[in-house]
Amino acid sequence: MDMTKGSLWDKILIFALPLAACSILQQLFNSADVAVVGRFAGSEALAAVGGNGSVISLLINLFVGLSVGANVVISSYVGKKNGQKVCEAVHTVFVLALISGVILIFLGGLVAKPLLALMGTPEEVLNLAVLYLRIYFLGMPFVMVYNFGSAILRSVGDTRRPLYCLVLSGVINVILNLILVIGFQLSVVGVALATVASNGVSAGLMVYFLTHAKEEREIVRLDLHNLKLKKEYVISVIKIGAPAGIQGMVFSFSNVCIQSAINGFGTSAIAGSSAELNYEYITYFMSSSFAQAAVTFTSQNFGAGEYKRCMKVWGLCSVFGIGITGLLSLICVGGRDFFIRIFSRDPEVKEFAEIRFLRVELFEWMTCIYEVMGGVLRGRGNSLTPALITVLGSCGLRILWIYTVFQKYNDYSVLMTVYPVSWIVTSIGMFCAFYVSVQKH
Repeated sequence: MDMTKGSLWDKILIFALPLAACSILQQLFNSADVAVVGRFAGSEALAAVGGNGSVISLLINLFVGLSVGANVVISSYVGKKNGQKVCEAVHTVFVLALISGVILIFLGGLVAKPLLALMGTPEEVLNLAVLYLRIYFLGMPFVMVYNFGSAILRSVGDTRRPLYCLVLSGVINVILNLILVIGFQLSVVGVALATVASNGVSAGLMVYFLTHAKEEREIVRLDLHNLKLKKEYVISVIKIGAPAGIQGMVFSFSNVCIQSAINGFGTSAIAGSSAELNYEYITYFMSSSFAQAAVTFTSQNFGAGEYKRCMKVWGLCSVFGIGITGLLSLICVGGRDFFIRIFSRDPEVKEFAEIRFLRVELFEWMTCIYEVMGGVLRGRGNSLTPALITVLGSCGLRILWIYTVFQKYNDYSVLMTVYPVSWIVTSIGMFCAFYVSVQKH
């Protein structure tokens, strides 16, 4: 896909919708983990698996941020039509993926129990949560290979092959969940093993697609005999990706603080919040896909000197993202009774889930406002500014809210209200930075 010429709206949709489908499909398969343990292993198992989301994000977001840097660097060289640098960058990025995965195996095993205990995870849930997390992190090399590989393919506009990887691996995940949890009564262990196995399948398919790239994707073809780290590309990837990764980590840290506050309301609150969170992820991924489109399209056009097209990219990604994300949010909120029952029929769990639907999910479209502007800034090579704004506007405000407003009222609804408030503040800050930046070109 040549993003520097021709109409933009159709190319953005062709790029973003399969990317959104990838993330949503991945979340649906992850939701299958939660649904299976919730219906067949009880609320404690549901809380153990679902309550780990913020911890997993906290530990892996730095490396996922590096994959964003990889996407920007490779896309920029693609826009400049520099095939040699594209090839060298691809092989460096793949080595980074493997290193990241190995680091995460040890990091996850080391901090799982202390971190979950620090979060105030209820005693009846703690051991199950630790067990799930340690098994889950054994599959981190697979997760990193898939994420970095997807970033490589996105740089040439290919968002369909990552989707193919997830379709097959996701079906395998669901089948293994049913066999291991229902058939063998393995509870959270079965869910974790199924996830590791399915991640291995998606990583294997990604390697196959990269090593057998043909025609227009041949520029990013991977040769496993030519893997090497080149300092030039490592520095470029870290320069752009590290701020995004640190932003993700701090963002997740704020969510860990919120999860700690949720834990104080007991197992039903953890289970209810975990059940609703699956739908938040689905709508957020639609917003995120247009932000990723903004990153890649801006990178290619900025590298080619097409500055006016960068502004068109921002406008189209914002309109599509806000509209489609808002529609998904309305569907989820309108059908919340049905959607909650998929995970649990416990009336207490339902009550907490419903509060989160109305306080958070209804306003999820707001995330697209600042995410797309941040994506454009990253595509222009400025990753630090959107990271700082998001850290201060979303993460900092959420932590402040927990220790001020929430401490005063100590109410679950008040705790959930921090999400839309933080999105408004972050969007205002991001717009100011965006306006200043675009005046330069």
